[in-house]
Amino acid sequence: MEAVILFPAIDLKNGQCVRLEQGDMARATVFNLDPAAQARAFATQGFEYLHVVDLDGAFAGKPMNAQAVEAMLKAVTMPVQLGGGIRDLKTVEAWLAKGIARVIIGTAAVRDPALVKAAAKRFPGRVAVGLDARDGKVAVEGWAETSEVTALEIARRFEDAGVAAIVFTDIARDGLLKGLNLNATIALAERISIPVIASGGFASIRDVEELLAPRAKELAGAIAGRALYDGRLDATAALALIRNARAAA
Repeated sequence: MEAVILFPAIDLKNGQCVRLEQGDMARATVFNLDPAAQARAFATQGFEYLHVVDLDGAFAGKPMNAQAVEAMLKAVTMPVQLGGGIRDLKTVEAWLAKGIARVIIGTAAVRDPALVKAAAKRFPGRVAVGLDARDGKVAVEGWAETSEVTALEIARRFEDAGVAAIVFTDIARDGLLKGLNLNATIALAERISIPVIASGGFASIRDVEELLAPRAKELAGAIAGRALYDGRLDATAALALIRNARAAA
């Protein structure tokens, strides 16, 4: 098994670092006016991979917070994965050329699977798929619409496409600090060969412990947002747990 990665999340809205509740743009809390400073803070804490979402981009269908993303890329040396508004090959190419380590394709993975396959073939290991589920069904367009397909159905489309990871988010829990939906995430991971990253609801050190438990061995990592911003998750303690688990492996 690969080492588990804990990704700190920076969600961008109007150039600011925010957190939403259940993907609702009207329920946004601003945590930092300077996303680059937030990225630096995460780097200083010892995180090794940053997760960024262009929320405005997810709704608009095209990049909307490019300036903030570029400022973050200048501010830190750790790899950055980016999702939100990536709906065509040109956008994938542009972000990767600017220094993004991995792009996450969400809505287009549901509507245009051929795009994901083409991008993954062209940029091996640098394209991930974001599957955001509400009651098991995948939501698109910044979670504004729910499709009729399940996360597993979509994930299976990309089994041999060279996709680097699936980021699986439980919308019902996102931003509410209820804990990760590990049952659903592990069930998905056990049925596909693509590495799966858990997202949505990360609440405390307990989530880190569960992530490192034997039953979660299929998972590649998890994304933490609000819990890091409001201090419920101590970054130092979380990263120490992960380091110790790696050393013992």
